[in-house]
Amino acid sequence: MRETTQSGMTIELKRGDIANQSDVEAVVNAANAELRIGGGVAGAIHRAAGPELTEETRSMAPIEPGEAVISGGHNLPNAYIIHCLGPVYGRDEPSDELLANCYKNALDLAEDHQIERIAFPAISTGAFGYPMKDAARVAFETVKKKASELESVSLIRFVLWSEGDIAVHEDMMEEVFS
Repeated sequence: MRETTQSGMTIELKRGDIANQSDVEAVVNAANAELRIGGGVAGAIHRAAGPELTEETRSMAPIEPGEAVISGGHNLPNAYIIHCLGPVYGRDEPSDELLANCYKNALDLAEDHQIERIAFPAISTGAFGYPMKDAARVAFETVKKKASELESVSLIRFVLWSEGDIAVHEDMMEEVFS
């Protein structure tokens, strides 16, 4: 299963680069606390968006685990970037609650800005060490709970880097939404 519908909203999985999703209004950045260029997703988004992104987000930092803030998309093909600080697995506790807050807060910002189509990376699964399967479960359970509250959001895409990550997400999507 690479796509499902929940409360009239499409949830899909796509392999690719989060910084190259031209058909969504917002992409989510797996940010660091200072909202600066980093490795992984944050590096890819900052490099693609350009130095104006760092200028815009400077006054928004620092953010706490689970918190989300929104900026313009700058040189990305998206109107907005929603920056969320996921938990460092094994350090920021309760990690499942903090990760769920990332998704909830990002979706709340999307609603506030009447964003219809949003793309998420697998938050916290890279350098922050969150196990992919557990992170996917938290993401899908949060989306499932939040879906009925969302009026603007009609598409939630999970953009994943590898076929292995897609497979883990497919299994978890089946488990959570079936």
